[in-house]
Amino acid sequence: MPRDYYEVLGVGRDADEAQIKKAFRGLARELHPDVNAHDPEAESKFKEAAEAYEVLSDAERRRTYDAYGHEGLKTGGYSPHFEDFGSIGDLFSAFFGAGGFDAAFGQGRQPRGGAMQGGDVAVAAAIELSDAAHGKRVEVSYDATVLCETCRGNGAEPGTPIVACTTCHGSGQVQRVARTRFGQLVRTAICDTCGGDGRTAETPCETCGGRGMEARRQKVEVDVPAGISDGQRIRISGRGHAGERGGPNGDLYVVVRVQEDERFLRDAEDLITVVDVAAPHAALGTTIQVPTLDGDVPVEIPAGTQPGEQIVMRGRGMPPLGRGRTGDLRVVVNVATPRRLSAEQRDLLQQLAGTLTDENMRSDEGMFAKLKRVLAG
Repeated sequence: MPRDYYEVLGVGRDADEAQIKKAFRGLARELHPDVNAHDPEAESKFKEAAEAYEVLSDAERRRTYDAYGHEGLKTGGYSPHFEDFGSIGDLFSAFFGAGGFDAAFGQGRQPRGGAMQGGDVAVAAAIELSDAAHGKRVEVSYDATVLCETCRGNGAEPGTPIVACTTCHGSGQVQRVARTRFGQLVRTAICDTCGGDGRTAETPCETCGGRGMEARRQKVEVDVPAGISDGQRIRISGRGHAGERGGPNGDLYVVVRVQEDERFLRDAEDLITVVDVAAPHAALGTTIQVPTLDGDVPVEIPAGTQPGEQIVMRGRGMPPLGRGRTGDLRVVVNVATPRRLSAEQRDLLQQLAGTLTDENMRSDEGMFAKLKRVLAG
């Protein structure tokens, strides 16, 4: 059984003509192939909505439907006529006139005959972590379409005229006639010969083949700001593909790829590094060299430092991208147990082990605090 027409349009049974028309246009907007290209049922859904609108927008048909339903319409001789249309575009033209979606809603794809903005270009730039910390100026290379230097973008060989298109006679549009059960359906389309411009080059430019544009290698220097993260983009206005028919250029997007530094793990603005400290040194305390973005610096390891403990070096991390404070460098101490001991070393450790007491092993941390520290490391 067909669905209830009011349900199809999503209106109440007391909806007036304006509400029905508004509901149908809303559905048409959702189902148009330029908006909903991935729905294989868009055409059948539009036919269903068009049938509901065709009935409910006609006062006499609506009275028959309200009184007798779908069977009443069939008895009265009504049947929808959509099977003769070649595409959903023809359906839109039948309901909204030439131009389909644009005529119905006053918007949509930009006409090919008008100025069109050029496409955007994306290019990657690889930098070191230290470059991301301090900022750097890098040069990127990419291919983009630019105005042809020979014809200056008009597509004609220098010294030859631009003439009216012989296909559309200068209008930029052509009309195609299709025969349907409604009669002849006249559709207006952009001229394929001139692309909607209405004019063509009598002698096309030999350099660009009459397109007015050519692909060329571009080089641009980009300022990478300090604090940038991997994957962030920098937009450079107007450095993308050239616009057509006087339209503006597209933009260039530089995707910054921050290479990994084996010394550090980045956590937002903080940096994390791991340093190995021999167990005897961790027990006695020592001073070691710790890597930072500005070179190695000495750091004191307090006596009795345990595995996984962290020493925080304030302001030694990454700068903020914008407002905020500079991150910290978190130094994780990995207390390393000595291996491959000599006989002398083994004797010394055995002497030490023989002197250890419970007091030497006592910790101020409880079990849960120990587990939390170990798991966090």
